[in-house]
Amino acid sequence: MSREPIGDINLEMLKEFSEAHGISGNEKEVSRVMKKWIEPYTDEITYDNLGSLVALQKGDKDGVKVMIAGHMDEVGFMVCDIDKDGYIKMLPVGGWWGHVLPSQTLVVTTREGKRYQGVVGSSAPHGLPKDVKEKVIHPTKLFLDMGVESREEIYELGIQIGDMITPDTKFTVMNNPNYLMGKAWDDRLCAAMVVDVMRLLHKEKHSANLYGVGTVQEEVGLRGARTAANMLRPDVAIALDVTTSMDTPMDKGVNGIGKGVVLSVMDAGIIANKNFLHEMEKICKDLDLDINYDMMTVGGTDADNIHKAHDGVVTMTLSIPTRYMHSHRLIIHRKDYWQTVLLMAEFVRRVDRDLLNKLKDF
Repeated sequence: MSREPIGDINLEMLKEFSEAHGISGNEKEVSRVMKKWIEPYTDEITYDNLGSLVALQKGDKDGVKVMIAGHMDEVGFMVCDIDKDGYIKMLPVGGWWGHVLPSQTLVVTTREGKRYQGVVGSSAPHGLPKDVKEKVIHPTKLFLDMGVESREEIYELGIQIGDMITPDTKFTVMNNPNYLMGKAWDDRLCAAMVVDVMRLLHKEKHSANLYGVGTVQEEVGLRGARTAANMLRPDVAIALDVTTSMDTPMDKGVNGIGKGVVLSVMDAGIIANKNFLHEMEKICKDLDLDINYDMMTVGGTDADNIHKAHDGVVTMTLSIPTRYMHSHRLIIHRKDYWQTVLLMAEFVRRVDRDLLNKLKDF
C-alpha cells in the first residue's frame, strides 16, 4: 500500500473536528468548528430546533433537494455523582465497553468552559479472584479520579452534576501518513466529509439544492436526523457514518480500512433504496472507485430516521471503516475518506428530476 498521502484533505480541519469536545446534547463547540469550515462554500446556514447545522448550497429553483449528513456528537459521559472524597461517577452517553476505559485520561468540561483532566480508576489486579479478573467491568462501576481530596475541591473547580466528560486525545498522523488516528471519528470524520463535498462543488454549476447537515444526538437515538429531515423535506439523502473495520488480529472479516468506498446495503434500521444503491455502484465504476459492501444486523445510522421522514425519503448510508470505534483512539484511512467524497460529489452533479424518478421507480 502506498505511503504517498491520498486525496486533497485538509489535516488542520480534521484535527479541529477530532479534538473538539461534544457529546450528545453538547455539540456547540463542534457546530462552531463545522460552521467555520463549511461557511465559505454555502449560501446560507440555519439550524433546526435541536441544534443540527444545515448548510445550503443552492442549485436551480426547482432542483432536487439532496441531504448529506454526518453527526457531530461523540460518545462520552456526564458527571452523575461526586462522592465525599472527590471521585466522580460517570453516566455513559452512547455505547462504551468497559475494557477500553481503565487508566485512560478523560476531560471534564464545566458550564463556564473550563477543562480539567482526570484518569479512569478501577480496582488494582493484585489479589483479585480469577473470575473477577475475567469479567468485563461495566462502565458505571468505574470512576474518574481528579487528583483531589474532597467533594468540596471538585465544586471549587466549578464541576457540577451533568457536566460533559470526553476522551483526552490528540489527532495524530501515523507512521504511514494515510493512517490517521484521533478521537471522535464517529462521526466527526463524516461531518468533515460533508464540508469537503461542498468545497468540491461550490464553484461548479449543479442543478441540485445541496444541504450539508451536521446532525446532533445520533449516539443516543438518531434524534437530530429526524428533526433535520422533517425540516428540510429532502428528495434524496445520504447518511455518512463509520463502520467496524474487520482487519485486525482480533476482528477478521471482509471490510478493512484503505479499501475505498463502502456501500451500506442494510442495517438494523434501514434497507437501502435498491435503485439508489445501483446508481452509486454505476458512479463508482465510472470514476474507477473501489466498491465494498456493508451489512449490519445490529446498530444503525442517521439514515434510519431520515428515510422515515414525512412520506419517506430515498436514502442510503455510505460507511467509512474505522478501527477501535467507541474508544479513545480510532484509526481511519485517507483513501476511504477521499473516494467517498468523490462519489458523493459526482452524485450531486448528476442528480436531476429524471434520475430522482428513476430512484423512485418502485
